[in-house]
Amino acid sequence: MKWSNNQTKVTEFILHGLSSKQEVQTALFTLFLVVYTLTLVGNTMIIVVVYSDLRLHKPMYILLCNLSFAEIWYTTSTVPNMLYSYLSKNKAISFKGCILQFYFFFSFGTTECFLLTVMGYDRYLAICQPLRYNVLMSSRICVGLATSCWIAGFFWFVIPIILISKLPFCGLNEINHFLCDPGSLLELSCLRDYATETTSSTCSSLLLLSTFSFTVISYVFILRTVVKIPSSSGRHKAFSTCASHLIVVTMFFGCVMFMYMRPSGNHPFYVDKVVAVLYTIVTPLLNPVIYSLRNKEFLESAKKVLSF
Repeated sequence: MKWSNNQTKVTEFILHGLSSKQEVQTALFTLFLVVYTLTLVGNTMIIVVVYSDLRLHKPMYILLCNLSFAEIWYTTSTVPNMLYSYLSKNKAISFKGCILQFYFFFSFGTTECFLLTVMGYDRYLAICQPLRYNVLMSSRICVGLATSCWIAGFFWFVIPIILISKLPFCGLNEINHFLCDPGSLLELSCLRDYATETTSSTCSSLLLLSTFSFTVISYVFILRTVVKIPSSSGRHKAFSTCASHLIVVTMFFGCVMFMYMRPSGNHPFYVDKVVAVLYTIVTPLLNPVIYSLRNKEFLESAKKVLSF
């Protein structure tokens, strides 16, 4: 499609959200407000408990704190704006606001991918290299890895976001979603830019394939080590330390890879929205529940901290 300068430039986008029915919007507002509040409380509690108890100042919990902090801002990049649209009936988001949401949503999501990968590596060292664990995953190395996750997370999608922000947008400005997604923005552009599409797709695929593959490799070695443990109680104890992380990895990567690594084509909007709700709203809520309820050490520390 050719683009001419006399076409009206888009200054805002209209996010359709999950439903246009008033009664459904009211129910969704209540539901997502409760879920968002619980997400903030749950993840904040993890950070407070770990910070308050010196016994939890270990690499596993330091990484968990970073994951919880990323989850808080990951869901905050989209949910408050969605709640506001339900409350005010104003579904418009400015062009700059849309690009900023896109940037922060993908930056925190990318950081989470890296953190989950490092957490898998931490579990590999704890189970497969127990005698060298304190050397290979010292506090200094752990902090360095966590810092690297944040830096890489906020730089990974800079180029695709800059390229998309410079595309010409005119005419249609309605996005059939509750967030500013690169696929939707590319479809609304007046100019089909294959370089931008390829760059965006490559960055997403490379990120997900590399982090997920590294995590899978870590668990292959973990399983090989666990099955060699002679006692069933020992095998159960070893694998139970990884179960929470494995559940979160499966949920998060499964949904995200479905969205950003599938073949191009027409996909049902309602399916995309449901999957997006799972990895943007549901997963951040379940993470603190999964990690805390399956960890006796954390539960004991939480009882002591909350009892004061």
